[in-house]
Amino acid sequence: MEGLNYGSTAWMLVASAMVLFMTPGLGFFYGGLTRNKNVLATIMQSLITTGIVAILWVTVGFSLAFGPDQGFGLIGNFDHIGLKGIGVEPDPVTGVPPLLFMAFQMMFAIITPALITGAFAERAKFGPFLVFTALWALLVYVPVAHWVFGVDGWLSPFASNADTPDIGLNSLDFAGGLAIHVNAGVAAIAAVLVFGKRKGYGSEPMEPHDITMVVLGAAILWFGWFGFNAGSAVGANGQAVYAFVNTAVAAATAGLVWTLLAWQLGGKPSVVGAASGVVAGLVAITPASGYVEPMEGMAIGAGAGILCYLAVRLRAKMAFDDSLDVVGVHGVGGLWGALATGIFASSTVSGLPYANGLIHGEWHRFTDAIIGVGAVGGYSFVITFILLKVLDVTMGIRVSEDDEELGLDVTQHGERAYTSDEGGLPFTPGAILPAPAVTYTATLSKPGATTQAQGGAR
Repeated sequence: MEGLNYGSTAWMLVASAMVLFMTPGLGFFYGGLTRNKNVLATIMQSLITTGIVAILWVTVGFSLAFGPDQGFGLIGNFDHIGLKGIGVEPDPVTGVPPLLFMAFQMMFAIITPALITGAFAERAKFGPFLVFTALWALLVYVPVAHWVFGVDGWLSPFASNADTPDIGLNSLDFAGGLAIHVNAGVAAIAAVLVFGKRKGYGSEPMEPHDITMVVLGAAILWFGWFGFNAGSAVGANGQAVYAFVNTAVAAATAGLVWTLLAWQLGGKPSVVGAASGVVAGLVAITPASGYVEPMEGMAIGAGAGILCYLAVRLRAKMAFDDSLDVVGVHGVGGLWGALATGIFASSTVSGLPYANGLIHGEWHRFTDAIIGVGAVGGYSFVITFILLKVLDVTMGIRVSEDDEELGLDVTQHGERAYTSDEGGLPFTPGAILPAPAVTYTATLSKPGATTQAQGGAR
C-alpha cells in the first residue's frame, strides 16, 4: 500500500499484542495477591473484561473516543460506529493503518476497568460485575479517552496548536497516566466505599496465597508495558526509544527503592513489595515516558517507589480495604506521574515545541497537569460511585457473608484452583473432565451454618 510505513506498522502490531498480554498478566498479579479460595474469580474478572470491552470498543467505543468532537472537547460522535471508515489505508502522518491504531487503543480500553477489580477483590457478584464493567467502559473510560487522547479532546496535547502553544489545556499524557491510572485509581476509591470491607478484615489473616504468581504477573506487566509506552509513539521512532528506555529504568528504580524502604521500615526486603514497586514505577512513568530524559525517568521511578510505598502503609493504618492496593499503586502512581510530566517534560525528547515542563520554563504545563488530574479524578469518582450505588440497589453487587466465607471460586464459578484443602478449603478433589454438576457443602464460621454452591468438578 502506498504510504505504508512497514517498520512502524510491524512495531505497532507487536506493541498491540504486548499490551493485550498485560491483562492476563494483571490477572496473575492480582490472583496471587488474593486468598486461594478467590484466585479463579480474580483472574476471571481480568479475563472476561477482555471480551466485554473488545466488543464495546469495536462497535461504539472507538467512535465515541476518537470520532469528531461534538463540542467542547467532551465526546466524539458515531461516524465510525462498527468501525465504519476505519480501514487499512495508511495514515498520511504516521504511515500506520487506522484499523491498527484502533486495535492498539482497544488494548488500553480493556486493561483500564480490569485495574479497578483489585479494589473489590474477594467480594463482588459476577453478574453485577459484568454490567458495571460495560457501563464503566462506556460512561467513564470512553469520554476520558476522548479528553486526553482525542485530536480535539479538551485535555489533549493534540488540541494545542504548535504555533499557539498557550491556547487551551495540554495534559501531556503520553501513554495514559491520566486516562488509565488516575482514572482507575480514583474509581477504586469509590468502589471501596460502596463495597465496604471484606468479612473478617482486620481480624483474620488475608495474606497473598501465591507470591510466585505475583512476581510472574509483575514480570508479564513489565514486558507488556514496553509496548504500552513505546507503542504510544505510534511508530518506530526516536520518541519510542525514549519511552522504551524510560520504562525500563523507572520500573527498576521504583522496585529497588520500595524494597529498601520495606527493608528499613518493615524489617524485611519484601518480595511482594519489590513487585509492587516495579508496577508503581511503570504506572508513574507512563504519562512521561515519551517526554523526559532517562535520568529524569529514574527520578520519577524513585518518587513512585517512595510515594506509593507510603500510600500503601497509610491505607493499612486507615483500615481502608482496598484489597490489592489499586489506589496506592495506580492512583498515587498515576497522580505523581502526571505531575512529574508537568515538571520534567522536555521538547528535545518529544520534538514538540510546547512540550516543556516546569523546570524548562513552562509553568502552565504543570498547572495543566493539576487541572487534568482534578477533572479526570472528579469525573471518575462521581460516575463510578453512582454506577455502583445504582447497581447495588437494583442487583446487589456484593456476595452474601456465607458465600464470601466459602470463596468466590466455588460460589460464583463452581470451580476450584487447587485440588488440595491446604488453604482451608473444606472440599475433596473433584473428578477430571467431563465435569458433572456437584454440590459443595461447607460448615461456616457460624455454628450450624452451611452453604451450598452448584458447579462443575475439576
